[in-house]
Amino acid sequence: MELDPRSATSEPASLMSSPGEEKMEVASELSSPTLHSGDSGFFERSIKTMLSIRKSKRSLNKEKGKEDTGTWRGKRISLRFSKSYENKTTTCNGVEEISEKITAEPIQGKPLSVMEINELIQKRQLLEAFASIKYLEDETIAERDAEKYKDNPQEFVRKSKDVDLLYNSITNAIQSIVVGTLEHPTVEDTMLTSLVTLIAREEAAHPNTGNAAGPGSDLLGTPRKWREEWRKAINESARKRVQRVPMASKEEESSWLDSHLHFLQKHLSEDLLKIKLSVKKCYPEEYQVCDMYVEAFHKAIASHLQDLSQRLLEFNELYTLLDWVANIYSSELFLGHPDLKPEVKTENLSLLLTPADWDKLKNDYITSAKGKIKSYFGNILRLEVTEKWEKEVHPEVKENLYHSSLSFDIQTIIGEHVKISGAISKSLGTKMLELCMEELHEFIQRFREEFVAWSTAQDRPIFAPYVAAYINSFHDLVSGLETMFKVNTEELQKILAALTRNFKNIFLNKLRTKAQPLLKKILTKDWILATERPDSLASAVSQFSEPLQHMREPMGQELLRDIHKYVVREYITEVIKSRRKINKEARQQVSEKMNQEARILNDMLIDQGSDSNWLLPAIHHIANIIGEKKKDKIKECVKELCQDYPDIKKDHVLAVLMLRGLGRTRRAAILRQSYCEPETPDGGEGSTLFAEIDAPVIISCF
Repeated sequence: MELDPRSATSEPASLMSSPGEEKMEVASELSSPTLHSGDSGFFERSIKTMLSIRKSKRSLNKEKGKEDTGTWRGKRISLRFSKSYENKTTTCNGVEEISEKITAEPIQGKPLSVMEINELIQKRQLLEAFASIKYLEDETIAERDAEKYKDNPQEFVRKSKDVDLLYNSITNAIQSIVVGTLEHPTVEDTMLTSLVTLIAREEAAHPNTGNAAGPGSDLLGTPRKWREEWRKAINESARKRVQRVPMASKEEESSWLDSHLHFLQKHLSEDLLKIKLSVKKCYPEEYQVCDMYVEAFHKAIASHLQDLSQRLLEFNELYTLLDWVANIYSSELFLGHPDLKPEVKTENLSLLLTPADWDKLKNDYITSAKGKIKSYFGNILRLEVTEKWEKEVHPEVKENLYHSSLSFDIQTIIGEHVKISGAISKSLGTKMLELCMEELHEFIQRFREEFVAWSTAQDRPIFAPYVAAYINSFHDLVSGLETMFKVNTEELQKILAALTRNFKNIFLNKLRTKAQPLLKKILTKDWILATERPDSLASAVSQFSEPLQHMREPMGQELLRDIHKYVVREYITEVIKSRRKINKEARQQVSEKMNQEARILNDMLIDQGSDSNWLLPAIHHIANIIGEKKKDKIKECVKELCQDYPDIKKDHVLAVLMLRGLGRTRRAAILRQSYCEPETPDGGEGSTLFAEIDAPVIISCF
């Protein structure tokens, strides 16, 4: 914002001239046609209705006065200010400062008619008009004190009203001059300095004795309080200036409030600079004119903003208003601009908005923000569906990890709103962060539902890559929120843990769908005859689980462990549930193929990142039991199986022995000699395998 100083007019003349110059000064002061009021107001309309009646009577009184022995001259008064005041004048460039003490000269009143005095007021010759009104006032007071109106009280009432109406007319002129000061491109220095003189003369002529006129009494001789009227006029001027600032409707311009506040700031800054450079020098220091105008504008803006705050404002409009009050109003962009210093002070200004209005604005802002944040998060989800899932766009790989913009987008939205809200007030920033976290929790639930619905509708080639990408992104989201906002993410982590479990279950279900057809071929004739490749199962699992290599640790490795256990568990389940006896010729072939497939599966999953080497011996032990020719050595194989997997049950062992082709008596003997009940039924945390396998029921017929 630039403040262009307006060039000042010539320096104001002295408030009082010498006696020889007074007549010329009075005739020319305040006579600029540019500031003449277009409407003389109520007084001018009412006074004209009385002129035809009173003019002739006033002329008769004047003639009678000439015949009296000095009555008119004896009633002329001589008033001086009780003290002198200092008028400081500064040139526009601020280089020269002249200080001159001025003392008021006697006020020379003239016996003019009401019409003539009114004409002086209309011409803005206010000093001369005041002198004549004061003359008329003193005359009326003297005649009242002499009981001249004892027999004609109505005449006294009419003359008192004349005086009052004429004073009121000057009051209106003062208000018009002050209000018009900022309306015109240049400042009439002489007019304003003469206005100061007028106020001073009235105060000297009507000392404030504290005896205010009572109800029903005349106002003759009472103070007119024009300095107070001057202050009221400044307030009215400020109010009008604020009200005249352009303001478009919401229909005409979406950013109507932002534009309006910008214009308000621009126009009032120009007004304040004009006051500092051109108006201030026309008033004595005691008037504190800059402070008066600043306070007046402050009140006018406060009232205007209160009206604006009562409107039904949207989120962006509420933010604009809050930000303007908190960060612009007193800053260098407006009242604190260097060009306005040091005259414009903001330290002692009252609050622009009451605490109640301010709190209401902030509460409305947070309430409105709830819908806004929900909408932003909704847009993120919509773009994921339409631009990625439906178009089957493969996620990017960055630093060997599948990448999604989800975390960045969410943190950007939260960060921006918390930042702008915190710039208004710390408490508002905290409330905004709390709101964003609440909306984030709801968003993740909606996101999970949408992703599950999309992924389960049909087989999606990009499902696994997106599972990896989203789990990576949510991990980044948690760490980012903790780092950036120091926020408690305990609840968020619980929600994300549930989402991860949900994604993992869907992943394993899809893996099951792909693996089951191959698992069901185990121990079939084609499988035994090696018409199926030994790596067909491992190849299918590898193809599906390969994206997990691009998932951030430890989640990727954890899921690979689950896949590893799932494949081994399902493999064993298919083997022991067959309820068949492998004949002697096929046992060795079955044993070799099981060992071969177990090695291929284990190597493939270890290469992808699984660290579950403890699963490898399970299939090997079963394969060795099936292929062992010597029955005594079978007992050793069973012992090794039970030692490596203490969660195995008797029924599991019996099923394997039956598969080997052993009879009921032999199976029972081996079980008795080789199997020991585990101390912990589940075999300890993290090492369960057979506890998750349903053992087949062995039925022996006698």
